[in-house]
Amino acid sequence: MNNVLLLKLHRWITFVFALPLIALILTGLILSVEPIIQSRGLPAGMADGDRIAGLLQRYDPAGKARGLAINASGQQMRLMGVGAPTIDLTTGNAAAAPDRLGELMLWARRTHEHLLGYDWLVIGSTVAMLVIMGIGILMGLPRLRNSLAGWHKGAAWFTLPLLLLSPITGLFMAFGWTLTGPPSPPLRPSLPLADAVRTLAQQHDVAHLAMLSQRGQRMIARIYEDGELRAYSFTADGLAPLPRNWPRLLHEGNWSALISGPLNVIVSVILAGLLMTGLLLWARRKLRRRPERPARATPATGTA
Repeated sequence: MNNVLLLKLHRWITFVFALPLIALILTGLILSVEPIIQSRGLPAGMADGDRIAGLLQRYDPAGKARGLAINASGQQMRLMGVGAPTIDLTTGNAAAAPDRLGELMLWARRTHEHLLGYDWLVIGSTVAMLVIMGIGILMGLPRLRNSLAGWHKGAAWFTLPLLLLSPITGLFMAFGWTLTGPPSPPLRPSLPLADAVRTLAQQHDVAHLAMLSQRGQRMIARIYEDGELRAYSFTADGLAPLPRNWPRLLHEGNWSALISGPLNVIVSVILAGLLMTGLLLWARRKLRRRPERPARATPATGTA
C-alpha cells in the first residue's frame, strides 16, 4: 500500500481518537504506580485476621458488606456494598481525612475501564491504538534522524513489543479472555466476610491483602506475595489458588511489582510522548503556511 495513504490514515485515526486515547494513557500512567505502592503492604503488626474481623463486626454488624479493599499507602480499609465510613487502620476509627491518593487511584481505574460510562469507547479507542501501531509497522523501518519525527519513529520502533502488549492485554481483559481453563465449581459461596478473613490469615499475611470480595458465586481474595498479586478462592478445604490471569497481570503490572510496575510507567510515558508528538507533527504540518502562488500575469491588450 502507498506510504502516503498509510501516513494519512495513521494521522487521521490518531486525530479522531486523540481525546479518549489521552484519557486512557494518562489514567494508565497513574494506575502503573499502584502495584509499586500497594505491594509493600501495611506496616508490621498493623493488621491480622482477628483485628480485621473485629473491625468488620464493628462497622458491619449485620454482615451485609460484599467485600473489602485495603489501601496500603493510606493505611485505610473500605467496605463494599454498605454505607460504612472508610476505616483508619492505624486507630480503628472512621478516617478523619480522605485518602487523596486512594481516591485518585479509584477515579483513574473507573475512568480507565469505563471512560465516563462508555465502555464501547474504551474498546474502540484500544482497537484504534492497535490499528495506529499496525499502520506504523506497515510503513516500514524508519530513518532515524535527530528531529521530532525521527525521535517519534525511533521511540515507537525500539519499544514496539511493549507498546503492543498494552492494548492487546487490555482487549483480552475487556472481553474476559484469561487464557486459563474454566474455574472449578464454587464450594463455599456463602462464607461470611469475617470468617473469610480469619481463614485467609491462617495461611497468608493479611497485611498484604488488597481485596476480598464476593464475585458471582465465589469468594475471591487478592493478596500480594513476593511482589505478585495472587488470587485465591475459598473452598470446603480452605483456600485454593486460582490460575494466573496473565493478560490482567501483564496489563496491570502485577506479575512482579518492582519490575512490571516501573516497566508499565515507562510504557505509559512513551505512549503519551508518541501521542503528543504525533499530534504536534500533524498540527505543524496543517498550520504551516503554504507559499503563495504567484499571481497570473494579465495579458496585455493591444490598442487599435
